[in-house]
Amino acid sequence: MTDTSVDGCGGRSVVVTGATGGIGAATAVRLAGLGWDVIGTARSQAKADVLVAAAAGEGLTLRTVVLDVADPVSCQEVMARIEEMTSGGVWAVVNNAGVPQAGSVEDVSDEQARHLLEVNLLGAMRICRLALPGMRRRGGGRIVNVSSGLGRVPWPLGGWYSASKHALSAITHCLRVETAHAGVRVSLVEPGAFATAMLDRAVTDLNNTDPAGDRAGYDRSRTLFTAVNQRVPGPEPVAKVIATALSARRPKARYTVGLDARFLIPLHTMTPLWLSDRIKHAVTGLPRTAPAAPTTAVEVAA
Repeated sequence: MTDTSVDGCGGRSVVVTGATGGIGAATAVRLAGLGWDVIGTARSQAKADVLVAAAAGEGLTLRTVVLDVADPVSCQEVMARIEEMTSGGVWAVVNNAGVPQAGSVEDVSDEQARHLLEVNLLGAMRICRLALPGMRRRGGGRIVNVSSGLGRVPWPLGGWYSASKHALSAITHCLRVETAHAGVRVSLVEPGAFATAMLDRAVTDLNNTDPAGDRAGYDRSRTLFTAVNQRVPGPEPVAKVIATALSARRPKARYTVGLDARFLIPLHTMTPLWLSDRIKHAVTGLPRTAPAAPTTAVEVAA
């Protein structure tokens, strides 16, 4: 990468949401190893304790808070406590918390969709909004929002997830322009597929859904998600890029991580929609046309 880095983090504070597994845990531990004052958020104290123990196993220390990014009251109370813990607020935010919610658009309920948007989109912006006053007072800061390659490559049976990440991408670009004058640098990270619990949760979503439409698409997608999760690398490459976005003197607006994402995003952009649709039908096993209507005895007689 061509960006030059600042001279260390100087013990600056950073809050990492969704820090108890996958990309979040790898990021929290990596940043702690680089000298950051890491505050990782967890949904429960038990999960927070596991993260602290994992860091301690590598000779590192970090702090944790119990936070539900989907709960506005929890966010306000915890971010106020973090401001006290850091004597004025964190210097950086990594919005990593996310949920998949796999299933066809028709099969995902309003309640499920609202929860997805609360976690993946509204929660991330809520944390930004609460952290920005401290960054303004300090005259600078960093925000890294973790999106997904599927935010630019919408995938059947993951429509709500793709929609939430596409929206996160759009609002992150607006936030970058709006906060530049305050010295706040905002970056978007778009990971491809990495071995985390996210794909396992997507498989669980598919297993727990009684589809209104075709079952074959669900079965093929479940097999695909499972196979991908067994073949892709762990989340450490994403953690490394997040660390770069936080420390680079001139961070990029967008970082795409993973061979699959770097290949599929431009391919999807260049491919005509009719061809893209055919590829997605073929990969997911979703039928392209309605089955032929059975011939009735009346029609034969006619």
